[in-house]
Amino acid sequence: MLLLLVAAIFIVLILFSMPIVFALGVSAMAGLFIGGYDMQVFSSSLVSGSQSWVLLAIPAFVFAGGLMEKCGMSHALVDFTRALVGWVKGGLGMSVIVVAYFFSDICGSKMAEVSALGSTLMPPLTKAGYKREDSASLIAAGTAMGMLVPPAIFMIVIAQVTNTSAVALFLAGFVPAATIMACLMVLVWLRARKYDWPVDTRPSVRLIATTGRRAAVPLVIPIVILVGFVMGVFTATEAGAVVAGYAFFAAILYYRNVSFIEMVRLAYDSAILTAAVIFLLAVASVFQYLMGVTGVPTLLAEVLLPLKSAHWLFLIAIALITMMFGMVLEGLPAAVVLIPVVFPIAEKMGIDPYHFNIVITASVGIGLFLPPMGVGLLMALRFANLSVGQHWRAYMPYIAALMIGLLLIILFPQLSLFLPRLAGAIP
Repeated sequence: MLLLLVAAIFIVLILFSMPIVFALGVSAMAGLFIGGYDMQVFSSSLVSGSQSWVLLAIPAFVFAGGLMEKCGMSHALVDFTRALVGWVKGGLGMSVIVVAYFFSDICGSKMAEVSALGSTLMPPLTKAGYKREDSASLIAAGTAMGMLVPPAIFMIVIAQVTNTSAVALFLAGFVPAATIMACLMVLVWLRARKYDWPVDTRPSVRLIATTGRRAAVPLVIPIVILVGFVMGVFTATEAGAVVAGYAFFAAILYYRNVSFIEMVRLAYDSAILTAAVIFLLAVASVFQYLMGVTGVPTLLAEVLLPLKSAHWLFLIAIALITMMFGMVLEGLPAAVVLIPVVFPIAEKMGIDPYHFNIVITASVGIGLFLPPMGVGLLMALRFANLSVGQHWRAYMPYIAALMIGLLLIILFPQLSLFLPRLAGAIP
């Protein structure tokens, strides 16, 4: 009853347009007061929920992603992928999916990625004759897939919430992301033949070499991250510092198109975003306390007990719930509210924590781009100047491809566990 009242307060505050993090804080404080719990729990939970070494990676990756986008690295990646796959029928559409995979690795922020891909790729897609509905769908589906590609801020947060290794989780994301990318590429190939999408470029070794030289600067980053993690050279926090330093020197010595004032502004924006994320984690720890003392995990465990013998059914159920949370609450609030409840249940069932985290990450990524309320989808539609009603029919095949990819990840845990085990990050 207490949690229902807290949820009602939260919903009312959201309807009055209060920012989610403050709505969580106010409703959590109200829950402590109404339930008669010691109010000191609020302050102590805020402190304990915000203290973690791995969270230091967030400002570094956010700063690096913003600086790389400012330098124009996304344009270099787009040109290179168009040279690689543009000669295939529907090659420009395929290049959207490929560049979303690589750009996720250097960007770290879904909203920044949607903005970069929308502004860079929407004009050439329109010029090539793609319908706006398909253009928006390609960008939305590609960015949803990219949620699994490190260094995603969400992965850092979920590692903190579940007390797992961020490095192992980063490594676990590469192959599942490639799995969903393959599903999307098959869909683009089929639609290209159905709707006669054009060939983008002619096969050219010279063009690949020319664009590859320009794309080499940003492509160094995923290689460094992957090799560094596999060889155990650095932690996630140290990787953030390495990537930020690389972006800084690339901007100064190679691109030379970003002023120091702009860098300071990017650093300030990174600090603000980091503060918001950490405050959200701190407030969510109060919710974890409330859910624990009211017996929510035990109740949910009893409800999900029939699924104990079939891990894949449990993960499908959790994935569907997570997608709904991700669509309504956005990614990070969904994680910090839902995961502390369901993660202990998954552990008791014997589900590998990294496989579970990858399923949750993929589900949140899809949820962010689900109609009618997914904030990522709404941002992509803004670039295409479309409403949800105009777009949803054309988007259904892309959602189906994302769901098929997610189902493969659920059914085959080794897709998530292969790289971390190869690197010795998990037993």
